[in-house]
Amino acid sequence: MLRRLFALCLAASLGACATERMTVTHAAAAGAAPDAAQPPAPPADTSSYGLFLAGEAARDEGHLGAAAFYLTRAAAVEGGPPYLRADAFNAALQAGDIAGAAALAPDAADSGADASLGRLVRGVEAMAEGRDRDAYVLLASAGPGGPPATAAQLLAPFAAAGAGDAAHALARPVIDADLISQFIADLDRAELQERLGKRDAAEASYKVIAGLDESGLVVNAYAGFLERRGRWADAIALYRARIDHAPSDAGAAAGLALALRHAKPPPLGDLRQGAAGALTISAAALSSQKQELAALDDLRLALRLDPAQDDAWLLLGELLAPADLDGARAAYASVSAGSDNYVAARDKLAWTYQSAGDHDTALKVARETLAAAPASRDAAANLADLLRGDDQYTESAVVLTRLIDAPGGQGDWRLYYARASSYEEIGDAARTEADLQAALKLNPDQPELLNFQGYFWIDRGEHLKEGLAMIHRAVDADPQSGEIVDSLGWAYYRLGDYASAVAKLEQAITLDPGIPEVNDHLGDAYWRVGRKTEAQFQWRRVLSLAPDAKLKARVEAKLASPLGPDASQAPPPPPQSCTP
Repeated sequence: MLRRLFALCLAASLGACATERMTVTHAAAAGAAPDAAQPPAPPADTSSYGLFLAGEAARDEGHLGAAAFYLTRAAAVEGGPPYLRADAFNAALQAGDIAGAAALAPDAADSGADASLGRLVRGVEAMAEGRDRDAYVLLASAGPGGPPATAAQLLAPFAAAGAGDAAHALARPVIDADLISQFIADLDRAELQERLGKRDAAEASYKVIAGLDESGLVVNAYAGFLERRGRWADAIALYRARIDHAPSDAGAAAGLALALRHAKPPPLGDLRQGAAGALTISAAALSSQKQELAALDDLRLALRLDPAQDDAWLLLGELLAPADLDGARAAYASVSAGSDNYVAARDKLAWTYQSAGDHDTALKVARETLAAAPASRDAAANLADLLRGDDQYTESAVVLTRLIDAPGGQGDWRLYYARASSYEEIGDAARTEADLQAALKLNPDQPELLNFQGYFWIDRGEHLKEGLAMIHRAVDADPQSGEIVDSLGWAYYRLGDYASAVAKLEQAITLDPGIPEVNDHLGDAYWRVGRKTEAQFQWRRVLSLAPDAKLKARVEAKLASPLGPDASQAPPPPPQSCTP
């Protein structure tokens, strides 16, 4: 399902769902002692002001569980300023303590955005407690405008259905100013029509919104509706039409396989699960629009309604990483083992450790994931990537060979590309060349492949004219890639055209200033054209960018020797005419 959530964002031209840094953390109960990793020390001053400062410090450091704990107590101190209650409310909501947030929510008589969010939170808490009539009253009065009001409009029909109010459950919410939310509301309405026995109306609704959907989300829901009616042929035709339109839609392919076997149809789920799903899709759309805090609110509320909503846990982990590793890890670990998202969540969990420099734990998680899902190509590919990141190139190549030799592997250029990278590090030039040629045969215009092959040839002094031409093609295809422009500059350097090398490497450093290798290459080029002070500056900058051990040793040798680049490498070949 999550693939479709992100596809829905993309279909509306909203871009990929965001994973920008946020100072938020995983849920911690506001009524219990803060349990976030290394929370701030308890304040010596337990006045409302002292607790407020402790809460704000915790929030600034990304410990929202601790922030909610301290701010809730600050708000409870008699005579404290009224803004403390609002701060405590927001901290509790963002930390995932929905019951605590509901108790702190703005009064129902208030107006404005905070009141709208307060009614939404109190409505969700009422739904979670089974008080659907109360929930509907709160959600229906959330007011117009803004993400909280939109979320309330999405949830109100589910609350009405739970309260037995069919008229309001089936009334079409009008959210025309937000096309994605309107789409979600119409899809939910079709499911509610089926749930309440209005099957002809449900099918008519599915047909209308199917024509507006590029993500495949409606196909999945509509096909499930047909399967529950025993209309297997119609469901199979729907899946096949989707696959003809989008051959890479793995969800449609899996659905088709099940429909062909007349497997048990997917259930609708209960009302709270349906409401949680609506909020999760809404959160994906908000995240794609860079409204991360609103997306976080929706995800926390979705998980209050359905703590087993694996899509929401996976998206929450994406939203929290990389700033809040503990929160992201907790979210990824909450995805259930039987979920379609299990491997994706575990792979992302492994990378949180890899990014933090804990390579042993990253590999441990990746190996455990592959052991738990031995048929998963994604789990195997992720293990191979992590092994390469840990300089274990031989084992990475072994894992990739198993993937390539398995059915379907020989058609994936990325596997050959990854194995070529491992073979290059091992020093097996023949196998590197063979895999690059195999990958290029499958995808001859892929800029990363063109760059790799061209650089590989030039660095070895082979096929110089062809290699430079390939790198030029790669730059033309992806001119904003600092790494590819760096390859072009380094190719000129290896060919002895140092002036051109400097020009291209300066362009590369502008595009990607934080890559150690690019800075090292620019330093070498400066040295060759006599700009030795600037060369030494670039090499010192390399050391500030956490280079790997081999690059660090090379740069230190250059800085310590009057020979410059020749202190750590053989002189480049003499200039040759190779203009493509």
